[in-house]
Amino acid sequence: MNTTIKRHTLSVLVENTAGVLSQVSRLFSRKGYNIESLAVGTTDNPEVSRITIELLCGEQQINQIINQLRKQFSVYSVRLLPPEESIRRELVLIKVKAESREVRNEVIQIANIFRASIIDVSTQSLTLAIIGQESKDDALEKLLAEFGILELVRTGMVALERGEATIRNNSGNKVRDEFDLGKNIL
Repeated sequence: MNTTIKRHTLSVLVENTAGVLSQVSRLFSRKGYNIESLAVGTTDNPEVSRITIELLCGEQQINQIINQLRKQFSVYSVRLLPPEESIRRELVLIKVKAESREVRNEVIQIANIFRASIIDVSTQSLTLAIIGQESKDDALEKLLAEFGILELVRTGMVALERGEATIRNNSGNKVRDEFDLGKNIL
């Protein structure tokens, strides 16, 4: 029995209606799994939302979660996104103490190296935005900690399949009469 715990990224297409996110997240809490990251937003179809969920668990547990998600009426599609077959990014906003011109210039140089954007400037602070992989975001955070981080917020991971693959093909999804994905919803 394989009990190796690793990070898994799930992409889930759901009805864009009230209570669906709560229904999906309750499934995880009932099974005793902690969601490491959760990001939700509408897709190109305003009736459909995409939930990106990251969690740490073993193979048996991730398969159980996928099967349970697919049984939910409000879930159209579930796909496990292996790291080598997907693109993962998160947005991080970081407000840094920058009380002098020299400090502001140094923070701006660091931001440029990381391709972060300066999105707000005051006489006492700079606010940066960076979109990237966790390792890049963590490295920037570590460097900026030396100046004093006033606030930090992370959106959670969002992910898409690489290349031509999509959540709409080759995913073993169920198709329901009233939600024929090829015709009405997607």
